[in-house]
Amino acid sequence: MASLSPELLRQSRVESVALSLREDIGTGDITAALIPADRQAGARVITRDTAIIAGCDWVTEVFRQVDPDVALSWYVSDGDKVVPDQVLFTCEGTARSLLTAERAALNWLQTLSAVATRCHHYAAQVEHTGVRLLDTRKTLPGLRFAEKYAVTCGGCDNHRIGLWDAFLIKENHIAACGSIAAAVAKAREIAPGRLVEVETETMDEVREALQAGADVIMLDEFSLEDMRRAVTLVAGACRLEASGGINQKTLVAIAETGVDYISIGALTKDIQAVDLSMRLTQAL
Repeated sequence: MASLSPELLRQSRVESVALSLREDIGTGDITAALIPADRQAGARVITRDTAIIAGCDWVTEVFRQVDPDVALSWYVSDGDKVVPDQVLFTCEGTARSLLTAERAALNWLQTLSAVATRCHHYAAQVEHTGVRLLDTRKTLPGLRFAEKYAVTCGGCDNHRIGLWDAFLIKENHIAACGSIAAAVAKAREIAPGRLVEVETETMDEVREALQAGADVIMLDEFSLEDMRRAVTLVAGACRLEASGGINQKTLVAIAETGVDYISIGALTKDIQAVDLSMRLTQAL
């Protein structure tokens, strides 16, 4: 439904990597200072888990900001499936630079790969249907763009990126505007051409949103029966999105109702980092 521009993603990557290095290195890596400044080394990074990779560019940016002379060789790409003990990349440079960059680089790779892995797992369960799985705004503070990128690496899609790129008219918006029709009309006036989605909690509200001309109608915690009724009622006139408390146990049944989208906060909110390890292979 939404997409990040390459330039916006690049800018975010540079800024967020810089922040991650500032909070890790601070006034300087005093442990790395134990090593002679001219000591050269090589290292390799492996995964201890089966995973879907995401975040290669963030790792590369970490090493670029720490020491642009470090040479990286990648053996995987974003979206690749990897297995335990597989080498992901190797790097060569001063031992100080490799060790200073290690934790920030692995933090990015383990976190974004965790998101991609979760998304791949969920997407595989509903690939027999036409449904698309969407992320939400339930992301780690400061990592919104990176996590939404990782979602796409795992085979799912982005909902709106933030509060600026699409309308999502919820219960409180409707109450403040007076009605669904009034809220949708105002949205068309404020930003013609922007996607307008309306959250509904009853079939009557679905009818109102449909009549108001919403592009997407969100079915918030609807029963399976009511989801199927909504699919029949809408009959392709707009898109339907199921949302609210969806998990692995309920996912497939919801997908099989015929809705177009399912939004799931757990794609980015409830993840477990991929286990990675970096080891020096030589020190000269």
